[in-house]
Amino acid sequence: MKHPKSKSNVKPSSASSSKSFMEPPQNLFPSKHEFLKLIVVLATSSAVAWTCNLLFTSFINPQTKPFCDSSIEFSDSLSDFCEPCPSNGDCYDGKLECRQGYQKHGKLCVEDGDINESAKRISERAEYHLCVEYAQYLCYGTGSVWVQEDDLWNYLDDLEPISDIALYNYTKRRATERLGSILELRTTSHRLKEFKCPDLLAEHYKPYACRIRQWISEHTLVIFPVCAMLVGCTILFWKVRRKLHMSKRVEELYNQVCEILEENALTSKSTNGEPEPWFVASRLRDHLLLPRERKDPLLWKKVEELVQEDSRVDRYPKLVKGESKVVWEWQVEGSLSSSKMKKKRDAGKMTVSERVVNGDQQHPTLKESRVPLF
Repeated sequence: MKHPKSKSNVKPSSASSSKSFMEPPQNLFPSKHEFLKLIVVLATSSAVAWTCNLLFTSFINPQTKPFCDSSIEFSDSLSDFCEPCPSNGDCYDGKLECRQGYQKHGKLCVEDGDINESAKRISERAEYHLCVEYAQYLCYGTGSVWVQEDDLWNYLDDLEPISDIALYNYTKRRATERLGSILELRTTSHRLKEFKCPDLLAEHYKPYACRIRQWISEHTLVIFPVCAMLVGCTILFWKVRRKLHMSKRVEELYNQVCEILEENALTSKSTNGEPEPWFVASRLRDHLLLPRERKDPLLWKKVEELVQEDSRVDRYPKLVKGESKVVWEWQVEGSLSSSKMKKKRDAGKMTVSERVVNGDQQHPTLKESRVPLF
């Protein structure tokens, strides 16, 4: 009876020990408050990691799509896997290589500015050379009209320094394309290209002397009548002006002749024949005319015509110092101007006498000194 009782006491203790060994400790799992903190930390670290990855892939080391091969035609179905190959570029194995004369700029191939400037400079030199040659041909017939491409480049090779032959050949090809849009181009039967400067462009390269000569030859039918009209108008104007000047000068000389003859006649009459009442016409002419006017016989001839028409002047030949001369004499009697001339002479004499008297009164010593001189 004692032995079974002892068995029952042993079994429960072994069961409780095995149960305690199988159950985890109470502090193995975090509490509710600690679990919330853990979730917040994991969320924050995940957000920071995602942001850093986004910045790295977008700005520092962006993952770009490869370029589609140039041999494959691009379609919308390929846009998710590769980028279309840009123009002026060749794509192979996802890589882009720009063609000669172009530089890679991002996903594009842009034109090389230095090559473009060199091609522009070469094309301008070629244009100048061809247009000057054609202008010489149009003006003087010594230049050339059509120039072969090889001859043109041989001329330009001597002017342009060459450092890279491949690059220079590409530049020449670009210059040729530019010249094709400016100059006239043709291909001969031997398949050789020839260039020619257009006629309108060659006009700007002609010398000014050539332009003037060609313009005159083209407008001859208009220039000659205009020049003849201008010359005729100039001659007519000169003749009219000369006629007016001569008419004015003739009247002036005629008035001087009348005054001299009248004064001489009145003086001769008042002094009883001294000096002579007449004047030799030729001497009067030489006295009044200027040296340059004596070369024009028409001037004095007009004066003689006026004197001949004047009834107050007598013209008759007279023997002077053994030579027959034509003399002119003023007729004092019956002349209307003689009375005016006498009054004028008398007034002049009175004025002179008054001045003499006034001078004698102001300077008596001077008058006394003058008496012995006369």
